[in-house]
Amino acid sequence: MVYHSSFVVDEGIAKACGCPLLPLKSHIKGPAPASDTTDIVDEAISFFRANVFFKNFDIKSSADKLLIYLTLYINVALKKLEGCRTLAEGTKAIINLGLEKVPVPGESGFPFPGLFTLPQSQKEAELFRNYLRQIREETSGRLLSVAYRHNGTPNKWWLAFAKRKFMNISNP
Repeated sequence: MVYHSSFVVDEGIAKACGCPLLPLKSHIKGPAPASDTTDIVDEAISFFRANVFFKNFDIKSSADKLLIYLTLYINVALKKLEGCRTLAEGTKAIINLGLEKVPVPGESGFPFPGLFTLPQSQKEAELFRNYLRQIREETSGRLLSVAYRHNGTPNKWWLAFAKRKFMNISNP
């Protein structure tokens, strides 16, 4: 059984492209509201190793769409970290991944056509792009802390999941 997001209430939460702009525990500047409790990034990282085995994911709330997106992003990030033998090399690889252009629905390179609605305006597209950029940067930073041990060596129990395909989507 797939693990679903606990963020099921959409009331009072802004949306862009049908995606809730959920609060984040983040120091990174962006459109996400600030939070000091468990957020969607914590859920995505903690559920990743179970959810990556599933080829189908039934969506029970709009937050599940974001969980799907983050699960694929974690999979891509682990693939980039796979060859990095130290935390410094991993950090460099993750920074380079963060510098890549973030596509939004309707643009080439967006991994899930149909999962999110197309932006109704350029303003909505930029809001969603900035939110995805912020959430990707936050996820990358937290992922480094679990993918590498305190001594800077790779954690094989995390990096082994780089070989998995989530929902039969192959990593670049």
